[in-house]
Amino acid sequence: MEYVLLQAVFLPLLLSPAAYVIGRKAGPTPAMWLTFAILLYATILVINAAVSGTVEEHYPWTTQFGEFGFLLDGLASPFAIMIYVLSTILAIYSKPYMIHKFHEQFEEEKNLNTSGSGQTSVVESSSLTNYVNAKSGLYFALYLVFAMGMLGTVLSTNLIEFYIFFEVMLIPGFFLVAMWGDGPRRKIGLMFLFWTHAGAVVLLLGFLMIGLTLGSFDFADIRESEIPPDIAMYSAVAIAIGLGVKLAVFMFHVWLPYVHGSAPTPISALLSPAMIGIGAYGVFRLIVEFLPLTYAELSIWLHVWGLVTMIYGGAMALMQDDLKRLLAYSSISQMGYLLFGIGSMSVLGLAGAEMMYVTHAIGKGILFMMAGIIIVKVGTRSISKLGGLAGKMPITAVCAVIGALTIMGVPPTGGFMGEWPLFFGALETAIAEGSAVRAVTFGLGLVATALTMSYMLWMLKRVFFGKTPEHLENVKEGSWYMTAPMMVLAGFSIVVGIYPDVFLKTIVPYMSGVLGV
Repeated sequence: MEYVLLQAVFLPLLLSPAAYVIGRKAGPTPAMWLTFAILLYATILVINAAVSGTVEEHYPWTTQFGEFGFLLDGLASPFAIMIYVLSTILAIYSKPYMIHKFHEQFEEEKNLNTSGSGQTSVVESSSLTNYVNAKSGLYFALYLVFAMGMLGTVLSTNLIEFYIFFEVMLIPGFFLVAMWGDGPRRKIGLMFLFWTHAGAVVLLLGFLMIGLTLGSFDFADIRESEIPPDIAMYSAVAIAIGLGVKLAVFMFHVWLPYVHGSAPTPISALLSPAMIGIGAYGVFRLIVEFLPLTYAELSIWLHVWGLVTMIYGGAMALMQDDLKRLLAYSSISQMGYLLFGIGSMSVLGLAGAEMMYVTHAIGKGILFMMAGIIIVKVGTRSISKLGGLAGKMPITAVCAVIGALTIMGVPPTGGFMGEWPLFFGALETAIAEGSAVRAVTFGLGLVATALTMSYMLWMLKRVFFGKTPEHLENVKEGSWYMTAPMMVLAGFSIVVGIYPDVFLKTIVPYMSGVLGV
């Protein structure tokens, strides 16, 4: 089939108006199934292309920037697959959660617009059905554009193209948070916009230094030997900072707990598992692969930066009472694991870091969906007000335990197959170099895993076990729209844990080639 990657990227964008119109005319269910069908088709295209090996497509663009193209190789395929698998599954999950959210906002706007005015408001004069239909159409249209932006970023073959898709992710993300988030959603949406756009501008400066020095922005033309060492270092630092904002690593993490805590839960389940990890993809592609000598100099700093992020995120997660904020700080910690592995200067460490992206996407996707079911069925995110829900919501509880075990890295879940090579690679480099600093960071990294286990087990105990409070006696399990996607991801975690070569067979050869081993 021709234009496989082009279809996978642009079909969601081109058909997003159809989702909008169908949502407005026919309601959330047809809009949801259309969105699901579009993303399922695109996911099949991506998986089929990944199975067939490296796929590359190039199209004429402009002499100013070079070629417009897409590349699906050993690095990009795990990222691309997880982005679209999550997007497809969460399209189904979105329907009941967002209908619940639209009903809440309808009542809020109705009360706000009619209080003391003596006039009939726009919201009051329209029916609830019309309101939900209009919002559903817009939600699913933005959802498709958001998924498209993420995939386009990891398949790009040009620095400017990468930057454009990187920014495209931000636009629908901002509207999804600002329109349907919790709390001061517009303020938090602006925080998301400012932080991530500022990071993107710094990233663009790094791109311009490389592109203007070489006279080309195409990935194929980037050769570190043709870039002056000082320019290469400045570019790598700018790229690391710009992507560090997207990764929400320590010092650039401020926005993430607010945004992930406020965003509609299906979007939190895409922001945390899929979107922020794209920052790690950028570090792999733009620094590790294209600037290997500069990467060798910076690796120890990335290693330490990742360690600090792991410990900080884990410690903060342990202090949270808000379920979604706990998961948000957990995501910060998990991104630290990725950076820790990237800084290991080891084939297995790098492979483990990319595998951690896959397993974090699975585990955190499950846990955010768990949080959404609790919000819809219980009506609170406060962990201190929960307890004993395993007997009331057995499917949610079992899936949440599998998700938590995945994040903790406990076999036979996929998380173990990410953490094992990551720490093995870090220790391997410490021994090979005889580096006391790397030996200490390895030991402290193991301490961070104890923090991860602590906050996950503490969360499970307080939410699902113990005595059931009286106000939770009538709680029921979530609908199949919400539990089935969780079950799919839980099963996927076990499959990856038992047979990790689903991903490692493409990741390890790529990392070996990058390090020249």
